[in-house]
Amino acid sequence: MLDAIVAVVVVLLVTSAVLVMVGPGTALRKIRSLRRPSGVTALFEHRRAPQVVSRAVNPKTQRVLMAAARLANWLRTHGQDEAARDIRTSAARMTGNEPAGLYALQTTLRRVRVVNVTDRASQERLSALVAELQSAVQDRFEQLELLPFRRP
Repeated sequence: MLDAIVAVVVVLLVTSAVLVMVGPGTALRKIRSLRRPSGVTALFEHRRAPQVVSRAVNPKTQRVLMAAARLANWLRTHGQDEAARDIRTSAARMTGNEPAGLYALQTTLRRVRVVNVTDRASQERLSALVAELQSAVQDRFEQLELLPFRRP
């Protein structure tokens, strides 16, 4: 019995020391911020994460992003990681500054056209994906009335 009393006193002393070090105001705010579920069933319910609402994307911009994702995935699976990373970076830049992202995609497309693949079918698929992305970027350039997309 004496051991139980000593244990309770030690726990109280340690708790009070922690409260003094943390500060009573901070500790009370943390305790109050804890939300208590109402009822026993609330303890077992699954809580959903809040849904993040993204801003609306122009359909032509979405077309550019989808074409860039397809090309980047294809390049990554065929061992062209650096080019795939550049395309993904350029596409990600479009969410913050769309003209800068379009110009970056244009520059990256020039480099991707030089990539050679040994297989003929793979080379045709690569050129089809590049042409798809190039036409999508060109359409968005025209829609935003930016400087024309220069053909090499």
